[in-house]
Amino acid sequence: MGYQSIPYEKRIKENIRNYSFSNLYNMEVIKGYLGNLAEMLEINILLTDRHGEKEIVIGDSFLGFYPDVVNEPGRKVRVQNRTIGHLYIKEIDTHRDSRLMNEMVDSTVKLLEHLGEEAYLRHESCIYLEELEVMLKEKRRQLIQNETDDALTGVYNKTYFNSRMEAIDNTEVVPVAVLNVNINDWKFANDHFGDEESDRLIKIVADILKREAKSDFIIGRIDGDAFGVLIPMATEGEAEDYMQQVQNSCNTYEDSILAPSVAVGMVYKTNIEEKLEDRLSDAEYEMFNNKFEVKNAPGYKERLSKGI
Repeated sequence: MGYQSIPYEKRIKENIRNYSFSNLYNMEVIKGYLGNLAEMLEINILLTDRHGEKEIVIGDSFLGFYPDVVNEPGRKVRVQNRTIGHLYIKEIDTHRDSRLMNEMVDSTVKLLEHLGEEAYLRHESCIYLEELEVMLKEKRRQLIQNETDDALTGVYNKTYFNSRMEAIDNTEVVPVAVLNVNINDWKFANDHFGDEESDRLIKIVADILKREAKSDFIIGRIDGDAFGVLIPMATEGEAEDYMQQVQNSCNTYEDSILAPSVAVGMVYKTNIEEKLEDRLSDAEYEMFNNKFEVKNAPGYKERLSKGI
């Protein structure tokens, strides 16, 4: 679960339970420090994790010793008010100053706690900042996408599609194939199956348009059940093949309710003085001619009403 769903303060309090001694400390450095302390104070030292598993053993006084961290926890090492380890000591020379020894051991526990706290907060803060950066990048991506894409289908929205037409006009690119694609009998689907299914029909057609397109095709949803497609520098037969592939894919689409079908009108912009907006209107005229042919083809009505 990421930081976007858990407040930072709560995560800091809870996540310490996932850390062990080795996550927070350089154990070789800690072992060296405790070894020097043990030599100076003439004591043996045992450091365990929170569950009593041995982490560092200095001296042989703890051979055969099994820590009972519940009833005899030794000195607890705590980070964020949670026990992460236990420190046990055994004196070798009982004639030394026990007060000084205990003060130094207690100070060592405080040092471990301080270092552990710093390491924990630093590590968690780094993760937090990294996840925030990922989240912000994703939000920026979504904002940009929302400015360009149609929310239902994922193709370009009408505003951005129009801006792409204007940009192509300004670059004086020719030829450009211009396709106007309209879903046949979308209202029939809406009347008989409702908004959810008629929206699904739009998404099915959009997915087919995207799947059959090449990477440089520009596809936009220009009306509720209509799409525009631009193919800059279209090669001979490229647009015609695409139009045929889209219609075939619609006609062979298997669904228990919906029967996707599209009418397609196609024209070319071959003169740099022409406007793609005007050519798209011309393609719409051709689309209506194609719609008449498609809707009067044998078997069309039977397929359309199969879900009733």
